[in-house]
Amino acid sequence: MTTATTSSQPPTAEAVAAEVNAWLAEHWDPDLTLAAWRDLLADSGWGAPTWPAQWWGLGLPAAMADVVEREFDRAGAVGPPQGSGMGLAAPTILEHGSDDLKARLLRPIVTGAHTWCQLFSEPGSGSDLAGLTTHAEREGDEWVVNGQKVWTTSAHHARYGMLLARTDWDAPKHRGITYFAFPMDQPGVEVRPLRQMNGHASFNEVFLSDARVAAADVIGRVGDGWTVAHTTLAHERRLFSGLRGRPASWGGGRAVREAEREIGDTLEPYKWYPQRAGRPDLVADRARATGRSRDPVLRQEVARLLAMVRAAQWTAQRARAARALGRPPGPEGSISKLAASGIARAAARTHALIAGASGMLAGPDAPLDGLITEILVSVPAVSIAGGTDEIQRNIIGDRVLGLPREAGADAELPFREVPRNVATPRRG
Repeated sequence: MTTATTSSQPPTAEAVAAEVNAWLAEHWDPDLTLAAWRDLLADSGWGAPTWPAQWWGLGLPAAMADVVEREFDRAGAVGPPQGSGMGLAAPTILEHGSDDLKARLLRPIVTGAHTWCQLFSEPGSGSDLAGLTTHAEREGDEWVVNGQKVWTTSAHHARYGMLLARTDWDAPKHRGITYFAFPMDQPGVEVRPLRQMNGHASFNEVFLSDARVAAADVIGRVGDGWTVAHTTLAHERRLFSGLRGRPASWGGGRAVREAEREIGDTLEPYKWYPQRAGRPDLVADRARATGRSRDPVLRQEVARLLAMVRAAQWTAQRARAARALGRPPGPEGSISKLAASGIARAAARTHALIAGASGMLAGPDAPLDGLITEILVSVPAVSIAGGTDEIQRNIIGDRVLGLPREAGADAELPFREVPRNVATPRRG
C-alpha cells in the first residue's frame, strides 16, 4: 500500500497525520523507558521526519514537521528532545557534515543520548565573531585546541560542543576558521558558571587547554568554518521560539516522567527569557490594575507597544509560511530578532512608567513579587544575545536591501596582522 512517506507525490497534511497516528497507535507505550521509546522513534523516522530517509528521517517536506508534532501532542506521546542538538547541531551536520559524521552523530541526537552546546562567542569576539582567537593546531589525526569561550548555555552537561576555532593565522579572519564537533568530556576542558545581574546563572565560560578533537570530527572543510557557522546561526534565531514545556496532553508513565525531567533540565537556563523579552503580555493588565490606564500618555505607550507586538507576530507568520514551503531560514530571522529587541525595550520602558520608583524594588514587597525588576535588568540582554542589533541591521542591509557591505580595513589582512588585544601564536 502506498503511504504518505513512500508516495512519489508530495504528501498531504491529512495523509501524514493519518500515518503518524496509525504508527503511534501501534507503538506508543508510556511505560517504556525514555531511551527505549526514543530508539523506536529514531528507527522509525518519526523522531526527525523531515530528515533524509538514510539519516533516521522520512524525507518529508519541512511543513510536515508541525503536522507530526501536532499529532504527537494529540496522542499524548513524547517526541524528540529539545535544545541545541536537534535545533542547531543536527541541521548543521545534515548540510555540511561527512557521511561518517552523520552516521556517528545524528542518531544520538534524536535519541537524546548526546546533548550539545555552542562554543562560538569569546570574551574579545562577540559581535565580531570572525575575530575569534581560540586556535587549533593539527597533530597527526587530532587537533589540539587552546582558548576560551563564553556565554555557553548547558556546557556543564553537554556531550559535544559546536566549536569554532582558528586553524590558519595567515588567512583573512573569515577564511581561517574551522568548525568542529568537539567532545566536552575530556581533560583540558574547564566549565565555570557565570552569575548574571538578574541573579540567574544560565551561561558558562569554557576554558580549553590542550584539549583534543579528532580530525574526522571537522564539520565541512578545514578553513571553511565561517560558512558552516552561518547555517547554525540561521537556525539559532528560531530555536528559542520552538522550546516549550510539558504538553497538556501527556498522561503518566515512565517515558513521560523521564521526559518531564529532561524538559526541566533543557528549559532551566531559559526560565528568565520571558522577562528578557520584556513581558509585553503583562502591560495592559498592569496598567488597569494600577489605575494608570486612564493616563492618556501611558495609553499611547501601551498602544504603540501592542502594535509592535502584532507586527512582529505577522513577521513570524511569514517565516512559518516560508518554512512550510520548504525554504531555508532567511533574513526574516534577523528582522524578527531586531523587532524583538525593540519590543523588549519598549515593554521595559512602559513597565517602568507604570510602576514608577517601586519598579526598582525586588522581593515579595515589590510589584509582582519583583518580576518587574527582573524584567528591567534582563531586557538589555535581548539586544546582545544571538547577534547584536547592529549585526542584525548589517544583515538586513546586506541581504534584504542590497546595500553595499560595510568596508572593513582588516577583512583581507592575514589574521595575525589584525590588531587585537589577544596574543598571536608565533610562527613555527
